[in-house]
Formats: sequence, structure tokens, C-alpha cells
Amino acid sequence: MAEMHLKEQWNRLDPVTQQWFMDNPGCVIVPRTITATINGETDENAEVDLHGGTLLTEEDRAFIQAKARQEAPVYRFFDSIGP
Repeated sequence: MAEMHLKEQWNRLDPVTQQWFMDNPGCVIVPRTITATINGETDENAEVDLHGGTLLTEEDRAFIQAKARQEAPVYRFFDSIGP
């Protein structure tokens, strides 16, 4: 199965596809529906396995995890003391 080179194609992906990756930062094999979308958006035509998925490179997985951390909301908790 050929690897997908997502890092190089990131800016060509639509925001919905980018968000899917940020919502699934631990993904190793991209499902066939997302693979088909990426192939359509980038003209990369990544090879697929028997199930229609494709493998992300280690570099792409690190890139997606970094993107997901950047986009994660920052929660701040404030302690308050009653009057």
C-alpha cells in the first residue's frame, strides 16, 4: 500500500477534510471515503489497500497531531472565593 503525503497537500484540502484529520489525529490508515476525497482534491491519486484506505507517513501523523494541538481549545479554570 502506498503512503499518502498529506503534509505537502494540506493547503489543497477543504476545511471539512482538514477538520476530519484534526478530529482523528491518531489515524494511521485513512478510510476509503476520506482517501477518495483527498485524491479528488489533490490529484495525488494515492494507492489504496483492499478496503480502499491508504497509509499515512510517520511525518504526516506527526504533522496532523501538531495541527490538532494547535487547534485544540484552551480551557482555563478560575478559582473564585466567595464574598
